[in-house]
Amino acid sequence: MPVSKVSHGLFAFKKLNALWHDLIGSPDHFSLESRIFHSIAIGIVILAAIYVPYNFFAGLRIASLSGVVFVLVFSWQLYASRIKGRQHSSIIFALTGIIIFSVNYFSNAGINGSTDLIWPAYLLLVFAVAPYRQQTFWLTVYIACFFILHVLEYRYPQWVHYPFAPGNGQFIDRVTAFPIPAIAIYITIKFIRRSYDKERHQVNEKAAAIEVRNQQILQQTAQLELANAEKSKLMSIISHDLRAPLVNIQTYLELLNNEDIEPLQRSKFEKDLLSATRTTMNMLSNVLQWSKTQMDGTVVSLKNINLSQTLQSTFDLEKMMAKAKGLTFQYNIPPNITIIADADMLQLVVRNLTNNAIKFTPAGGSITIEAQQQLNDCRITVSDTGKGIPADKMSSIFTLNAQPTFGTNNERGAGLGLLLCKEFTERQGGRISFESSTDKGSRFFVFMPMA
Repeated sequence: MPVSKVSHGLFAFKKLNALWHDLIGSPDHFSLESRIFHSIAIGIVILAAIYVPYNFFAGLRIASLSGVVFVLVFSWQLYASRIKGRQHSSIIFALTGIIIFSVNYFSNAGINGSTDLIWPAYLLLVFAVAPYRQQTFWLTVYIACFFILHVLEYRYPQWVHYPFAPGNGQFIDRVTAFPIPAIAIYITIKFIRRSYDKERHQVNEKAAAIEVRNQQILQQTAQLELANAEKSKLMSIISHDLRAPLVNIQTYLELLNNEDIEPLQRSKFEKDLLSATRTTMNMLSNVLQWSKTQMDGTVVSLKNINLSQTLQSTFDLEKMMAKAKGLTFQYNIPPNITIIADADMLQLVVRNLTNNAIKFTPAGGSITIEAQQQLNDCRITVSDTGKGIPADKMSSIFTLNAQPTFGTNNERGAGLGLLLCKEFTERQGGRISFESSTDKGSRFFVFMPMA
């Protein structure tokens, strides 16, 4: 078959299907029972338009008149329901069938006619359009009428009229009557199943939408809980971890203000004050950086940078801090290494790792920073000979649950340094890891992509 004919056929089918849905009404405005009734009424009117003239010319005048009655009753009911919006009457629907089939039973050969064939199919239509509470009633009424008609025929056979001769006439009557119940059953079952499948699909879609919403709510709840935990952590840091070193600084300043302090003691206080100020500044810097990332996010500006030149100012500052604590500070960064990174972020990461190394390494220890290319990455290693990380704390050092600890000279942190290191390294497309042994030191590794 040519493609054009197939396309025209599909187009015609779609138009016919759209017309049918317009005739029976939208699900938004009509109930399922009403739409089924509209379908049945339209089907009966169409069939009657065929069978009324056929029965008339075949000599079945009563059957033809019955068809006219059907057309009038169902056209009026269809108009009232579809156009006027009034609920169809299942009582009129059911009683019309009982009256018409009772008359046709006696006028159309009784048990030898075609009425018994159409009777149960019409009862199916009654079930389709009647409310549930009426269905048992109409089943009882129809069965009772069925038996009454047959009993009456048995007792008064003379009441039965035979409008056609046995054999050929009876054959034609049965053959032409069969399409009526067959089509009625087809329309009803197909409509009910299609409506059921459509509503089931809608239910499944709603269930899926509800499931998606539930997942979104759970995610939002988890995010809110995390935000609350982070806020509580921030409040704890501000109220305690930052307050304590500021109180110490205040105490040192009050002591230094005392004119009776001996020069040696004053020098010691000044060194302690400088150390406390550096520690507090580092803590404050981490708190501000972390708070900014949580509230506004951080814009990452990735560029090709020379690693040695970028970190030189950081090394100069850290070397002074290490020397003040009596530590050996060494670094070995090849001058030709160029990586893809955000310079400010990378400096913060290395500065925090180096500060930690200095904090947890006792006097006489050493800090070493190295860099070397490994395939497409540059590995930056910060090593120390400090007290190491306890095994029970290794799993949480990069999280918000990390507990702040005191350094070898009672330096205090906010517990945010390593968390910042991890977040900032990953935002640049890198990764961070470590290895540590108690009382032997730690080694932190930062991997950044080579340019």
